[in-house]
This record gives sequence, C-alpha cells and structure tokens, in this order.
Amino acid sequence: LEIKDDKIIDILPYDTKEIDIDYNDSLILPGFIDIHCHGAYGFDTNSGDYDGLKKWAKNITSEGVTGFLATTITDNKDILINALKNVANVKKNHIVGKDGADILGIHFEGPYINEEYAGAQPKNAIVKPDIEEFKEYLKYSSNLIRIITMASEKDNNYELIKFCNDNNIIASIGHSGATYEEAIDAITYGAKSITHTFNAQTPFKHRSNGIVGVALRNEDLYSEIICDGHHVSFDALNIFYKCKDKDHAIMISDALMCKGFKAGYRFTFGGQNVEIYPDGTAHLYEFPDKNLAGSTLRINEGLRNIVKKAKVPFVKAVNSCTINPARLLSLDDHIGLIKVGYDADLVVLDNNYTVLQTYCKGVVQ
Repeated sequence: LEIKDDKIIDILPYDTKEIDIDYNDSLILPGFIDIHCHGAYGFDTNSGDYDGLKKWAKNITSEGVTGFLATTITDNKDILINALKNVANVKKNHIVGKDGADILGIHFEGPYINEEYAGAQPKNAIVKPDIEEFKEYLKYSSNLIRIITMASEKDNNYELIKFCNDNNIIASIGHSGATYEEAIDAITYGAKSITHTFNAQTPFKHRSNGIVGVALRNEDLYSEIICDGHHVSFDALNIFYKCKDKDHAIMISDALMCKGFKAGYRFTFGGQNVEIYPDGTAHLYEFPDKNLAGSTLRINEGLRNIVKKAKVPFVKAVNSCTINPARLLSLDDHIGLIKVGYDADLVVLDNNYTVLQTYCKGVVQ
C-alpha cells in the first residue's frame, strides 16, 4: 500500500517497491466505523464535556476505530442541546489523525421512543416525535445529526420519518413497540435501518414477527447488532448474519462511558446508575431486574467474536464494521475500503484480532 498525505495512492504486488513497514502475515483492514457508541473512558455524549470527547476520539483508535458517531441518550431538552453543541464544537476544532478518530456526526437516540421498550433510557424524558423540536436539535448540532433512533409507531403519520428522508437524515427504528406491519409502513415512508436488532424492540414470534422479523426478513435493510455475545447470543448472531446480505449488517458497540474501566466500577448514565459486571457488560444496579444498559465492547473484539464464536464468514464480518456503515452514511466514496483514492484509514490486526496499529488519514495512532 502506498500512502501519500491522507490518501491511498497505489496498491501494488508484494515486493514491488522498497517498503517502510512490513507487517508480515498480519491482517490489514479498512479502519472500523462505529455508528452507535455513547462514550468511553469516563465520558458520555450527554455530558457535553469538550475534553472528554477529545479523549474518547483519541483513545478509540486503540480498538481500530477510525470514525464514529457520538451517540446521545434520551434526556431533558437542555442536556441534549448542550450535548449537541459540544459535539459540534469539538468537531469544528478536530484534526483527524492528529486528534484521533474522525467524528463523523451524531446518532440521536431518543427522546422519541416507546416507554415500554425504553431499556436503560430514562422514561421520564421520553416525548412524542415533534418536527419543530427536532429542527431545533438539528440547528444546535450544526446539522451533524446523521441518524435518529425513534419508535416509528409514535410518529404521527410518519411525519418525522418523512422529514428525515427528505433531509438526508437516517431514521432508524428502535426502542419501539411497532408491529411487523407498522415497521414495514415506516420503511415505506423512509426509515432506513433497525437499531440494535433484538434489543429493545418487538421480538420475532412465529405468528407475530415484530421488528426483529422485519430485520431478518429484509436482507437489504440496514440493521445494527451488538456483537458482545451478551446482548445477543452467538447463535442468534449467526442467524442474523445468515439472514442479511453482505452489504447491510452493521456491527455496533453500543458502548458506554464505562468502557476502559474494570469490573465493579459504577457510573451515572442518562441519570441512571450503571455498574460494570465481570463479563464486561453494564447493568442498571438500582433496579431488581438489573437490565443491560449497554456494553464495553471494543470493535476489534466484536470482529473476533463474530468470526470465531458466531462462525460468520470473514467478508460479511469485516463489511459490517467497515464499508456497510460507510455506505449507510453515504460516505462510501472515500472511507470503508482499502482502495486507491480512499482515505488511508487502516487497522492492522494479529491473528487473534489484537490491534497492532491504526492509521487515521495516514497518521499512525
């Protein structure tokens, strides 16, 4: 691979030119893209902490991530506005490569969700979808909102979904009680994706197929999935990837601010108290059912999980954390592949999927 400045300018047969670095038999892959992650290293998007987001972007390269969407959680309006303004401010001053991974935008998860399927999202801040309010959020984000997760059945006449479709914002169905038929209607009106398939949505049953059924039945519908083996079992991961074509499955971490800390640490997330368990999962510790609140998953570990434990074909697995999220975000003309003319976003892995090196726009991290 020949890199000049921030681009891949040539791909040559081995031993064609004198080289600077030889990674021998290691894997060289496109840099990973995580479109659904709330935070890490003590920072979450809602906290609106400038230095916290900078630290996150810098350190996330250690798992091979070269681009991500800072993801919010349902919260009071003033907190969401502050969070959106902070991402926009950091993005404005962010030098990709020098400052770590690229902040590709914002994933706005909530507050337009269904209480019954709220999961770890605070129910007291859930509101009905409102186009005028969402326009405010867009303004404060400097138009950086790329994806909105919402309960489509709460959207009157699918008006917000139609607005998003008309304005190149991806409406994703999640934290939703929609029936199979209602979810299909939402897709007809412009919804493009399913948020963390299997989690916080109507399940698949043999006579009532739910949102999960929509994700599995429609192989060409973008669908996120958390690949830690806890939110979704490895057998279910295998089934999911068998149902999706190679271009539409998207691995996500859904990681929280507790990523990077040891088991036993406790944090406040969206106004709720969360504890890290020994298996790396994060749970609400003040509720009897101890609901899963999110993960501490590193994307390179997610790739190892789905290839080695869920037995997903390698190309399908790699696509789900590289070109597929790039394609969903309409950024596949310059990221997501190792290709001449593309950004030099690369990750080098050993045979156990441990990150040996990450390049963001050609800069060693």
